[in-house]
Amino acid sequence: MCETTARVTTYAQLRADGHDRRWIEASLGDGTLERVRRGVYAYEQPCAAARAAAAHGGALACLSAARHHGLWVLDDEDDQTPHVWLNGSGHRRAHEPCTCVEHWDEAKAVDAFGLPSVPRVLRQILACRGLDAFFVSLESALHLGKISKAEVAWLKTHTNDAAREAILIARNDADSGLESLFRWRLRRFGLRIRPQITIVGVGRVDFLIGDRLIVEIDGKANHDDESHRHKDLVRDANAAAWDYVTLRFDYALVVHDWELVEDAILGQVRAGAHLHRR
Repeated sequence: MCETTARVTTYAQLRADGHDRRWIEASLGDGTLERVRRGVYAYEQPCAAARAAAAHGGALACLSAARHHGLWVLDDEDDQTPHVWLNGSGHRRAHEPCTCVEHWDEAKAVDAFGLPSVPRVLRQILACRGLDAFFVSLESALHLGKISKAEVAWLKTHTNDAAREAILIARNDADSGLESLFRWRLRRFGLRIRPQITIVGVGRVDFLIGDRLIVEIDGKANHDDESHRHKDLVRDANAAAWDYVTLRFDYALVVHDWELVEDAILGQVRAGAHLHRR
């Protein structure tokens, strides 16, 4: 999520709001305003993506807009490529450096630089990044109450069959994007997957598959230091003492090496590790 959501505005809007040229020049001098390009200004210091979108001639879109809405996004944390909404009739502006990804879908905007609505942002993510990314951000929107029932209904009628399947499966109680992605990618195997289950003697685990296969996913926070590693080993040992099998993966494995994660889980399932022993 981007912390800075500076307002981007135009010279004409500033004048319409009652500010004269002297105030605008003074505000540029004291840092209240920043000139993004000719006739376009930002209040406060905008984040890099917001500034790039305004310089490019549009508003934030897709993953960039999702971050500003506070949604989880499935992407590389180091990839801050600006996604820019030009809204069908926009005009591309030259600026340097430019690594912008353009989105040209048409819709009514609140103003020239307003964020697209959450349903539209989800459609942009679907078209740009695919179903996995769409599902993660959709469950985030549901969890945070950022999308209404009417907007979900609109989304169902303005998307494809694959996305409609995702909408039917989506829940509003996912605790993280990793949880959403994990359940989504395993859906086709028909496994009973319960997230955030409390197990006696072990504590709360990320997932329980079937009766006794625990899956723990270490997020982006560091679990390699000695204290974290020891706690993880204690949890796994306690789980084994209670006849549970534990698989542990990190963020990079789930996001970037899913085939290995899937093979590990299905190998344990084929061996019956998820079932109570008779």
